[in-house]
Amino acid sequence: MNASERPIKVLLVDDQEIVYKTLEALLESERDIEVLFCSDPLQALDLASEFKPTVILQDLIMPQIDGLTLVRYYRANDATKDVPLVVLSSKEESAVKAEAFALGANDYLVKLPEREELIARIRYHSKGYIHQLERNEAYQKLEQSENALRGELVEAADYVRTLLPKPLVGDVSTYWKFIPSQALGGDAFGYHWIDNDTFSLYLLDVCGHGVGAALLSISIANVIGSGAVPGEILRSPKQMLAYLNETFPMERHNGMFFTLWYGIYHKKERRLTYASGGHPPALLISEGRLEPLSTKGVLIGGLEGQSFSEESQGIPPASRLLIYSDGAFELERPDGTRMTLEEFFPLVSAAAKSGDSFLDVLEKSLVKERGKDLFDDDFSLLEVVFD
Repeated sequence: MNASERPIKVLLVDDQEIVYKTLEALLESERDIEVLFCSDPLQALDLASEFKPTVILQDLIMPQIDGLTLVRYYRANDATKDVPLVVLSSKEESAVKAEAFALGANDYLVKLPEREELIARIRYHSKGYIHQLERNEAYQKLEQSENALRGELVEAADYVRTLLPKPLVGDVSTYWKFIPSQALGGDAFGYHWIDNDTFSLYLLDVCGHGVGAALLSISIANVIGSGAVPGEILRSPKQMLAYLNETFPMERHNGMFFTLWYGIYHKKERRLTYASGGHPPALLISEGRLEPLSTKGVLIGGLEGQSFSEESQGIPPASRLLIYSDGAFELERPDGTRMTLEEFFPLVSAAAKSGDSFLDVLEKSLVKERGKDLFDDDFSLLEVVFD
């Protein structure tokens, strides 16, 4: 309901009925103005709560209770604390006027003014109050909408989490951290044995936030792990990136593209073949050294017909590989500065040398850098340990 649809409702509190009759006559032609008369000031608060006026005309001199005291009551009552209040007096008194304003009155009138002035003041105060009510209602609806959306994002994040693979223990062991942002991003990762010798692993990050990005990341992960991808492509990181680039063009997915790091580990050869498209380098941690693993590749889904390259790396025993999304290091610190990838590497090295749970230590270090445990983007870490 907008301001033109809401009725103007005047509550007159005055012990003299003649004042009401005069006011009623002055407003007779104003069809959109409704007047309720209260001659007993002790009933004024209850009537105001029930009637819900858009302006109160309050006499200052009445039996049983002082008009200024009633002003205090209005402002202390939740139902009337914001309703415009016009105090009525039989004469102009500066000290009384000042006290009335100090107690919360909005206006002061010597009763009763000329018809045009009275109507103008009633409409002016009522219009302002009605707009305030509409603004509050709009804020309330917005808050309800945001709460509903927040609930949907929490549900979506929980759903994404149920689709992530369980940790593995064996010749290749896996551990991970997935902490979605408040807005939910598009992180997803996975791994599985293609056969007894071939292990597939990946982490992807869809641009943007919200349910749309999360759903696209799920779709991509489903394609990679569904078994529908031809075996030759599944075993070749560069072919997999090219395949996904053609399968998920941004033109068909609301302009969304994604980054991806994809690897194939050959257990017998202890060799990892990998390719990346716009994704941060994976980090191989072996014998106390940190080695970034990445290839030159564009974002996936941005341009059709792109080709990708792949590299291979020998994997020494007891090596550890960390794959992560950019939300893990693109952190804004309390002082407003942002962490860089180069600043991320020493934290990884320190966590690897700590002797405690690698991912737990790394997460604590990143939370310390951030200054709080809420992140602007999804926080994803995938640790792969090779025996």
